[in-house]
Amino acid sequence: MTAEAAEAAAHWGGAQTLRLIRDRENAVFEAMLPTGRAALRLHRVGYQSEAAIRSELWWCAALADAGAPVPRPVPARDGELLHRLSSGRLASVIGWIDGPPLGEAGVPLAGRRDELVARFRAVGDLVARFHEATDALTLPDWFTRPRWDVPGLTGETPFWGRFWDHPDLTADERETLLDARRHIAATLGARGGDFGLIHADVLRENVLFAPDGPCLIDFDDAGFGYRAFDLGTVLSQTLAEPHLPALAQALVQGYAARRPLDPSLIPTVTLARCCASVGWTMPRLAPGDPIRRRHIERAVRLARAVLGPGVDWWG
Repeated sequence: MTAEAAEAAAHWGGAQTLRLIRDRENAVFEAMLPTGRAALRLHRVGYQSEAAIRSELWWCAALADAGAPVPRPVPARDGELLHRLSSGRLASVIGWIDGPPLGEAGVPLAGRRDELVARFRAVGDLVARFHEATDALTLPDWFTRPRWDVPGLTGETPFWGRFWDHPDLTADERETLLDARRHIAATLGARGGDFGLIHADVLRENVLFAPDGPCLIDFDDAGFGYRAFDLGTVLSQTLAEPHLPALAQALVQGYAARRPLDPSLIPTVTLARCCASVGWTMPRLAPGDPIRRRHIERAVRLARAVLGPGVDWWG
């Protein structure tokens, strides 16, 4: 991995230091390049196509040019934003953003209730501003990204896999997730609302509170989808928080202050993200990994709440 990262860094003039900070869809390294501190990404083979990655880099560059709070892609020495390594893997570099994340997956949020409410309202505003900036762009004809629409979430071949066929599901859990699949498809198909380019992975670690305000990083999963799905992704990690109702309301209020939003969609899009995450675990996590079971239990628990008497935490 280090040799591959060093080969990649050479296209950007070489790195004084390389430190692996994340290995999920991409292997991401903190790199000290001649141009300064940056995040060097080795893209996961077989996930996004070269055209889709080039589209992501164009999008982030255009957003950064427009003043949106996203990292700017860094050109290599030859001016290219993307390079193919001798292994066949693709590499890119984005600018570094300093600031603590909103939180960490699986770790309770730290801070007083009023502080957390303020942060979630700021995240709602951040997502709305990101959607506004994206809508102002004219996409090139060659632009391509995945689709988080009804087929992409609940069709025969969802983007992250057939979550209802997860091998770790019990028979009862499978029936519950099949019910969830039907509910998500029917609800979003009938009234999914605003549709366009979305981040699709607004997790705690992808929201950084920089000195100038919150920023969005990691656009690797971004594509075309329901705008509310970005808010559902935020809340998918928040379901066990003691202040969930207040945090959900703050997130929705922060977004709705800038853009139209149907709050009644929030439980469905949160469920859609939780179900998609069950599918995500199948090819990526080994059998027996406890995260597989936690994702299943979260999705099943939320499905039973959404499909039952109702939930009242979306504000």
